[in-house]
Amino acid sequence: MKELKKTSLFEAHKRYGAKMIDFSGWVLPLQYEGITAEHEAVRNFAGLFDVSHMGEVEVKGNEAFDFVQNLITNDASILEDHQVIYTLMCYPYGGVVDDLLVYKFTNKHFYLVINASNVEKDFNWMKQNLGNYDVELTNISDNVSEMAIQGPNAEKILQKLTDTDLSTIKFFYCKKDVKVAGANCLISRTGYTGEDGFEIYLSHEDAETVWDKLLKVGKEFGLKPAGLGARDTLRFEATLPLYGNELSENITPLEAGLGFFVKLDKQNFIGKEALLKQKEEGLKRKIVGFEMIDRGIPRHGYDVIADGRNIGFVTTGYSAITVKKNIGLAMVDIEYAKLGTPIEIKVRKKNLKAKVISKKFYTKNYKK
Repeated sequence: MKELKKTSLFEAHKRYGAKMIDFSGWVLPLQYEGITAEHEAVRNFAGLFDVSHMGEVEVKGNEAFDFVQNLITNDASILEDHQVIYTLMCYPYGGVVDDLLVYKFTNKHFYLVINASNVEKDFNWMKQNLGNYDVELTNISDNVSEMAIQGPNAEKILQKLTDTDLSTIKFFYCKKDVKVAGANCLISRTGYTGEDGFEIYLSHEDAETVWDKLLKVGKEFGLKPAGLGARDTLRFEATLPLYGNELSENITPLEAGLGFFVKLDKQNFIGKEALLKQKEEGLKRKIVGFEMIDRGIPRHGYDVIADGRNIGFVTTGYSAITVKKNIGLAMVDIEYAKLGTPIEIKVRKKNLKAKVISKKFYTKNYKK
């Protein structure tokens, strides 16, 4: 059995009493105090996440912009220096390789943040599509620690440890060489919770010190360490997709409801023809929100039934903590995607009543 990888914060997690699990080959905290307490801390105060398992790839060279523009579905030409965009990489047939964040430092220097479970696959995909572009690709994932501080008090807490005026960093922008508790960091105003917050990239050597100092200064502002459990419940309420659930090699961005991040009018990108064709022909299925009417909690993979037949599957389902309802996201045949449509979810061999609702489960609180 392959040994699980540990982040630079492994010892800190043990000190804070984390319950650890295997996630994509990494040993990571599922929870500390409990998923509900950590979820509520992020919604009302702030939470601190170890996301060092995420992958990072640097793209440098004269044609870095052209390479990135061909690789992604979104439009890198709209980016200012030090701006960030959310985007996807697709296969030629339209399925998703991964969703990622693209940081632009200059036209000759980009930084791509990819999912932990896909690092090797993604990097190989990038190399396969290198062609004759004058660029150098470097997988720096093993050299970078990353943490995310999220919640309404995130700026207040982080500001205690830096002289950089954080209010000048706009939503989906980043700043290099920010000193946090003396450590040199790359900071972006991004996150995966539906709340305001920052992601902090730094060296392994500095990670534990910064983690401890943030929790110390953040205590009076309600900051708690938070694990993967709360990370998933938070992103789900904010309808942020998870690769392997709402996105996969068998699900296109259009089916996932992420057409906004697919710029079909830009010159070219891998998968453009297939996605253009899918849009022109019309979707045969799509991801919808739903609410349980009968008592029962929907889970990933459960069958969705209507008119006595299987019409799809649950991608994510929870008893949602903030909105206090049993809700989910599901991929369903297009004729059942209309709001208010009655459906059933097969929970433990029983078909329970549900209905299609808006995917806007929770109003995001981002600082623009």
